[in-house]
Amino acid sequence: QVQLVESGGGLVQAGGSLRLSCAASGPTFSRYGMGWFRQAPGKEREFVAAINWSGGATSYADSVKGRFTISRDNAKNTVYLQMNSLKAEDTAVYYCAAEQGRFVYSSRSAYDYWGQGTRVTVSS
Repeated sequence: QVQLVESGGGLVQAGGSLRLSCAASGPTFSRYGMGWFRQAPGKEREFVAAINWSGGATSYADSVKGRFTISRDNAKNTVYLQMNSLKAEDTAVYYCAAEQGRFVYSSRSAYDYWGQGTRVTVSS
């Protein structure tokens, strides 16, 4: 079983940047594909970005493409989400998730483990 802990959220002005981190427990982190999702108040949780087990494949939601970058460091059991050019509509609780497939997945149902989330607030 994988335990995930997100960090790095906070308050930032529109146009600013934040880097979220997700630390995973366990020795098998490199076997998992990882994803970031977000949930804004009153809305469903939505896909943001995903990366496969090796870091060789990534996928992004259209709304963040070109502004956000997902990466991972398997030696540190950590996945990152670099968020640039933040907009007010990026305000949400951000969750990382882990899945045991071999590809990148945008569907919530593909993910087996979830963190508790970290809040990002972008002021306009």
